[in-house]
Amino acid sequence: MTPKRLTASSIFGHAVLVLLSLISIGPIYWMFLSSLRPENEIYSTNPLPSSISLENYIFVWQSIPIGNMLANTFLMAALITIGQLMICLLAGYALARWEFRGSRLFFFLFLGTWLIPFQVIMIPNYVLLSRLGWLNTLQGLVVPQLATAFGIILLRQHMKAFPRELLDAARIDGAGSWRVLWSIVVPNLRAPLAALAILYFIGGWNEYFWPLLVSNKPEQTVVQVGLQMFLTQEGNQWGALMAAAALASLPVFVLYVILQRQVVEAFLRSGLK
Repeated sequence: MTPKRLTASSIFGHAVLVLLSLISIGPIYWMFLSSLRPENEIYSTNPLPSSISLENYIFVWQSIPIGNMLANTFLMAALITIGQLMICLLAGYALARWEFRGSRLFFFLFLGTWLIPFQVIMIPNYVLLSRLGWLNTLQGLVVPQLATAFGIILLRQHMKAFPRELLDAARIDGAGSWRVLWSIVVPNLRAPLAALAILYFIGGWNEYFWPLLVSNKPEQTVVQVGLQMFLTQEGNQWGALMAAAALASLPVFVLYVILQRQVVEAFLRSGLK
């Protein structure tokens, strides 16, 4: 087998990819580098550390309940991911499988909720949570984010493309709707479900404004809100902020390294870009 000959276009394409990779990795590298710098070197432009110090990480652990925040963030992101996948799967199956009078109108009205910005509904949601006594609680963080039009529409379109003859054959064999969904439909939707799970988990992990609105106790809020505590009117504590940001991003990096192949395949097979 003869090796491929390098052409000018392929060399240019690889050079562009290398440049874009460096631009993407640069801020992440600088974040970890700044978190390991001593306080007197935080503004240094040297790309290599002259000395490594863990004082910023020690200060973060002592000044804010970062452990509780990380645990709350992971639990919130996991519950949002599981809840949204279940609701989107059931709603998408219902909209794709059953036709009823006004189903198209109902679908387009539901599609219109996708266009409503969060700022429009945040005050009614906050008032409702306040009346339910759900402020500063886990359910207050999770429940208002359990249903999204995007996931339902995506799964509905995938289920619409599913061979109807196969579903009809299963119904003739005596399988009910519940068994058809879990035995036939779900195993063939692994790629879009995996892609949605990744999107939902990362979105839940990076959630900032809603936890800031409904949680005012440091031990019950999320790590994204904890980062703000190092930005004060007296001055920004950049070393501690970079250390806290590194701790906040580390679980996502580890998750991506472990599931890298599945992540790429999920997005390629589901058609998400």
